[in-house]
Amino acid sequence: MDTVIVIMKKDKKTGLFEKELQTLSISKYEKYVLNIYALENENSQIFLNIKLTTEKDVSDWEYNAIYDYYDTSIFENEGYNINECEEEYNPTWEIVIPYIDNNNGLTSIVNNILEIHYKELKEVYSVIKDKEGEYKNEE
Repeated sequence: MDTVIVIMKKDKKTGLFEKELQTLSISKYEKYVLNIYALENENSQIFLNIKLTTEKDVSDWEYNAIYDYYDTSIFENEGYNINECEEEYNPTWEIVIPYIDNNNGLTSIVNNILEIHYKELKEVYSVIKDKEGEYKNEE
């Protein structure tokens, strides 16, 4: 069953949501979305901001290890800009893409981003599972 995510446009001055732009049907990995919203820049271009995170709360050592091993270049190779958001409780990354008013197109892009994130996070978990001692010794 698909999850429906409502894309709201945020007012850049107040930070409040001002209107609904469209809804997206997300087929899987929706639990990795921390938040998603649209924002208009000073040139009246609308961008979609997607914050991706982990599906669970992580410990301190996992937090650091996940950031160390998560390869953001896989998104950059797909043409997406991605930034770490270290102010969040769990590892979080923000991707900003041009907003398109084509539901099938935007749904496809978001589902692709989620698929890439899921695969990378799964790989990271596999790599760090035996590294707890290394990270706890650094603390």
